[in-house]
Amino acid sequence: MIDVAGTELTAADRERLLHPLVGGIILFARNYAFPEQLIRLTAEIHVLRSPALIVAVDHEGGRVQRFRQGFTAIPPMRELGKIWDRNAQHACHLAHDVGFLLAAELRAHGVDLSFAPVLDVDFGNSSVIGDRALHSDPQAIAELARALVQGFRQAGMSAVGKHFPGHGHVRADSHHEIPIDDRPYADIEASDLLPFRRLAESGLGGIMPAHVIYPQVDAQPAGFSALWLKKILRGQLGFEGVIFSDDLSMEGASVAGGVVDRAHAALGAGCDMVLVCNNPQSADELLDKLQYTMPPVSLARLARMHGRRHAADLVRLREDAQYMKALHAIAGIGLKSGDLPLAY
Repeated sequence: MIDVAGTELTAADRERLLHPLVGGIILFARNYAFPEQLIRLTAEIHVLRSPALIVAVDHEGGRVQRFRQGFTAIPPMRELGKIWDRNAQHACHLAHDVGFLLAAELRAHGVDLSFAPVLDVDFGNSSVIGDRALHSDPQAIAELARALVQGFRQAGMSAVGKHFPGHGHVRADSHHEIPIDDRPYADIEASDLLPFRRLAESGLGGIMPAHVIYPQVDAQPAGFSALWLKKILRGQLGFEGVIFSDDLSMEGASVAGGVVDRAHAALGAGCDMVLVCNNPQSADELLDKLQYTMPPVSLARLARMHGRRHAADLVRLREDAQYMKALHAIAGIGLKSGDLPLAY
């Protein structure tokens, strides 16, 4: 999975996207100007290949929401956790509405999936996670995330939980450092793994591992560790969905060597798809040098990640009763209803 430079595809973008090793594209804020432009962009991407490329985005809410103007402002997921502390049942209903609204808006613009929700436990240590985490209680995270994922699914989108087995205990930001979590496996299993286990049992579509080293379990970061991905995630947790690497351009991935070595390490450890973002030179190097044949089981998993039904256009989304119900239901938790994804 790679990215592109701007709001329209260039000749260089098309050449990369047509490479047989490319299976998807991740969009960023720089790729968005206004709703109709995004619809044209995703439509052009989808007709480039058959089967179509997967179009993804990091669209969690709060600090991590790539599309702003014309989209509903999704609050940080922590807000749902605060409501859980007052009324758990109400919080789960709201989480379902948030998941449905978030996914419905993206699907109406031709986006297949969002890398959400964050399943990390908030231990109060990590500024890069912070209010992206739903709660400090793994049980609360599991229940709220399950409701979010059900909302995603109802809107026609698979969800991708992150950052397995948990990024919330380390202070370092894996975008810029190599975080190390020295806890024993028993401690991680008792807390951080609970949301991933529950969501794996509920049919979560995808999981993204952390660029974090847990030296008492394995010397490699989780995303490069067959022990974490094959033995624990696939074997013990029974996860059957897609494993997406986190961005191989991040500093946390540097322990594996150059970009080709990083890709080999991630794919060998059990990832189905690797991401290379914000570094076209690295993407070109990887596409030129990586020798890899996609296993049929990975192809089958990825095929399930394409978006399903969605509103035929933006006006019809405004007429969708469930969408309007969700919009009104979550207006009280900081959502701004002034910026709707509508073509008036």
